[in-house]
Amino acid sequence: MTFETLVPVNEMDGRRLYYTFIAGARKVIEHQVELNKINVFPVNDGDTGTNLASTIRAVVDSLHPHRSYKVTADRIAETTLVNARGNSGIIFAQFLYGMSTETGNFKTITIKQFAESIKNSVRYIYEAVANPVEGTMLTVIKDWANYIYDNRNRITDFNQLFISSVDVLNNSLIATKSKLAVLTKANVVDAGARGFVFFVEGIIDFITNRNLKDLIQVKAETALFEKIEEAIPEKVDFRYCTEALIKNSSIDNKSLLPILEKYGNSIVVAGSDKMRRLHLHTNNPAGLFNELRNTGTLAFQKADDMIRQSEVVYNRKWKIALVTDSTCDLAQDIIDNYQINMLPINVNFGENHYLDKITIQPEQFYTLLKENKDYPKSAQVNEKSFINLYSHLASHYDSIIAIHLSDKLSGTFNSSQKAARAISKEFNKPISVINSKSISGALGLVILRTARAIEAGYSHDQIVNMALKWSNNLRLFVSVRTLKYLVLGGRISAVRGLIARMLNINPIVSIDESGKAIVFDKTFNQKSNMEKVMGYITKISQEKTIWNYIVLHANNTDAAQWYLEKMETLTYLKPASVVNISPIIGANAGIGAAAVALLFD
Repeated sequence: MTFETLVPVNEMDGRRLYYTFIAGARKVIEHQVELNKINVFPVNDGDTGTNLASTIRAVVDSLHPHRSYKVTADRIAETTLVNARGNSGIIFAQFLYGMSTETGNFKTITIKQFAESIKNSVRYIYEAVANPVEGTMLTVIKDWANYIYDNRNRITDFNQLFISSVDVLNNSLIATKSKLAVLTKANVVDAGARGFVFFVEGIIDFITNRNLKDLIQVKAETALFEKIEEAIPEKVDFRYCTEALIKNSSIDNKSLLPILEKYGNSIVVAGSDKMRRLHLHTNNPAGLFNELRNTGTLAFQKADDMIRQSEVVYNRKWKIALVTDSTCDLAQDIIDNYQINMLPINVNFGENHYLDKITIQPEQFYTLLKENKDYPKSAQVNEKSFINLYSHLASHYDSIIAIHLSDKLSGTFNSSQKAARAISKEFNKPISVINSKSISGALGLVILRTARAIEAGYSHDQIVNMALKWSNNLRLFVSVRTLKYLVLGGRISAVRGLIARMLNINPIVSIDESGKAIVFDKTFNQKSNMEKVMGYITKISQEKTIWNYIVLHANNTDAAQWYLEKMETLTYLKPASVVNISPIIGANAGIGAAAVALLFD
């Protein structure tokens, strides 16, 4: 179809902008695998296509066309910014944010107005990247924006403007290969730049084909691309690919960048003070977010463990993958040694969102618990997180075993089970999800024993049968020092808590056979209930053999040491771990709690 056969478009309204965006989005989604394969910069992690597709898919899934160009532009910008993933996704979202910000309150827009907003938006993307590099997505967007601006007076038809920009786009894209040594060596163009070219090509396809029916169908089709396997780098310098959304920020980008630069690299910051999206690679996400928590509301966080992802691809030790959640209390060196995949429970202090044991460590959690007026709430790991993990693992392992905290305490087990059924069917590989009917150190013990069984070479079915048996032989006893947090968490009423405090009663919290939290016993102080716990363990150990134990505490090393000495004397065993207790337990048991978890043979 030639320019002459197209109906000229001299102004663009919100509906045309919406369908134009959907057309570009569809092209990117359809080619995300190709983008992943050529992704070598800034990190060879093969996820540019996945990140771009995820960023723009949110618009496809959630937005509807509006007549006003400005309203539609604002909605697209906000949606992509909130859902942006990776360097490329955040840069693209920032480009759209700049375009929206630089657009006046117009119901329709002329080419001249459009060109000016595009030209001005380039500044936003260069300011978003801590160390802008030419020969990337930045360059191609800039070259395209300059072409649009330079031809704003000569070309009066949007259709002709977009179609005629193809040569500039392709020339700029090809030039990326020679501008960056890493691209020259790999003999590829920049993946982010190619993604932007795909986006514009999708718009041109829509202009020439005029098939609106295909665009309406794109919502159903995008779901098919959600579980594409990502390539992972063999060498990882920073462990966590970290992203966050900060609302109502109290500091500007200039002040934020030095903080981010202390913690890592690959830094991109997009958006405004009202809503700012950031991305970086770091080894210390907990330290970073502890520093950022007073700069605004931490509305969203993501931290992918790139070391574990790399091990899955290049250095997996066994053929069976082991999965758990962050309520599993086990020393980090054990988790790393056995390549255990751990998904974090979400922890919220008011409007601030954290990822348990990744963007907030137990020590930081207990400090916030003491200082913060908002009582923390937890949220289960969602099904989509399990789908992403199981898809990745199923691509490289023969089978997967997942063991989670009790289904009576969280919906995490059910989310895992649903995801496992879907991915097991898709990949035709066994994925077994086990309800430990416990939590914390007790979950840690069954995970440790399962990991050793995998190491010893037992079959999938043998290990599942053993793990089910071990889950029935777990015990956990938590000695509570104060009732304050049980009352705040709603575990006991304020009236009962007041009476208990007046009588100086301290409970011993445990988990029953069904996996429910119960008050096992109570005494008049923590020392007495710790002695009662040891008396019970001593009695039961005369009938059952203790395989191993874990000592836990909530910032109470003295109580942990007391338990440790008593347990070593009783069992002649060193503990599997001594750790700060999971925040999910600690939030209710409170600061100062101490616990012992046991696994009997």
